[in-house]
Amino acid sequence: MRSVRPAPWPAAAAYPHRWFVKVMAAASIVSTAAAALTESWWLLVAPAGLFIGWLAVIDYRRLYYLLLATLPLSIEVELPGGLGTDLPSEPLMWVLMGTALFWLARHWHTIDRGFLLHPVTMALLLHLAWMTLSCLFTTLPIVSLKFWLAKGWYVGVFFFLAAHIFQREADVRNFIGWFLAPLLLTVCIVLVRHAAVGFSFAEVNYVMGPFYRNHVVYACIQAVFFPFVWLGIQSYRRLSWPWWILVVGAGLLLVGINFAYARAAYVALLIAIGIYFLVRWRLFLIALLAAAVVLSALVVLVTHRDNWLLFAPNYERTITHKRFDNLLEATTRLEDISIMERVYRWVAAAYMIAERPFLGFGPGTFYFNYKGYTVNRFRTYVSHNPERSGIHNYYLMVAVEQGLPGLAFFLLFFVAVFVWGQRAYHRLRDRGQQRIVMAALLSFSIIGLLLLMNDFVETDKIGSLFFICAALVVNASLREREENCREAHPNV
Repeated sequence: MRSVRPAPWPAAAAYPHRWFVKVMAAASIVSTAAAALTESWWLLVAPAGLFIGWLAVIDYRRLYYLLLATLPLSIEVELPGGLGTDLPSEPLMWVLMGTALFWLARHWHTIDRGFLLHPVTMALLLHLAWMTLSCLFTTLPIVSLKFWLAKGWYVGVFFFLAAHIFQREADVRNFIGWFLAPLLLTVCIVLVRHAAVGFSFAEVNYVMGPFYRNHVVYACIQAVFFPFVWLGIQSYRRLSWPWWILVVGAGLLLVGINFAYARAAYVALLIAIGIYFLVRWRLFLIALLAAAVVLSALVVLVTHRDNWLLFAPNYERTITHKRFDNLLEATTRLEDISIMERVYRWVAAAYMIAERPFLGFGPGTFYFNYKGYTVNRFRTYVSHNPERSGIHNYYLMVAVEQGLPGLAFFLLFFVAVFVWGQRAYHRLRDRGQQRIVMAALLSFSIIGLLLLMNDFVETDKIGSLFFICAALVVNASLREREENCREAHPNV
């Protein structure tokens, strides 16, 4: 939902309730943190409900920034009837989705058709269209309907509405500030709790609560957001107070990532450094094609003559490790339980794809179907899966649940972001806009790497950034197109 240009926020003199916004925003964040720490969920009701309703009517942009601030603080909660949600972020998404639909109904004539017809947007809509079709042939209609609805407000709020709001460099700076402050708060809380137990690897998941499900989510959200912190450092004058805040924040994120003991975050950050230079040298798409060829060759090699059976783990030796150095050693020997449990589910996924390659089993249905397709030789101590976790590879999950065409549409969207992002980066004249595109591409690429081992697109903490990055790329691409048109027709 991208209008020609968003109206600037009113000045303080013209905004008589500005003090109320500041007070209520602080009260809402404090009440959220207090509720999380004390598990007294009634604290979320006051004053958040009144504040949210007031903002939805008066200024939905500020409500959007409040949503961003709640994402690092959100907590997974089980509701009656077996339903789950993230509080308080998901109710805010519902309010913003309703607000966005109301805005669309009133201002549809101001929407920039270039945004809707942009190749990245079209690729995303194709992906959603195929997902909708797979819902019609799902094995579990209620589960798929819930998944489809959740995907709808994720895309609506974090892609379309984000594109409407984040059109200026100042808007992106606001995004960084509103997301980073609560993120650093959770990092400090986790570090203090972790320090109390000597930064023990065995206790790393315990100290993550209640904000993070496990140490992987905690490390990965920091890794994914780090390019935007780098963007903020580059955007402010050196040695100014915002610059110092961001530098200290970057240091805290690196410390947090280090003591999270998450291998995926380490590797993704290191590869992102290489991606930065690949984009600058216009070589990323070539590198992506080479990686696809290598990955395809590995798949052929592993599946040829049942070679995949050679990777079956030793059930007695594939265990949970209490020391990080032992975990790294076990990883190289394929004796780490988290890696081999992923293989256990990936093997099941391969059989599921073979059975329903076109439309899949239906969105959100992997957990309910996969155990009938597992191979006992790959079973581990945690294969009973009490936490009801997914496949731990988003690309395989899409193929299982939406068929191979669904995976193709998702990959088309993924590649389109990089094609038009790299193009916009090299054609934009404004250095600040170039940095925004680069940060979005690096964050998007880190998520893409993490999706090889996780299912993060469906989580509010990281899935939100996934679609925001894509929206920033589309906005930059449209801005680059406008610049070229003005240069080609200076008198128009």
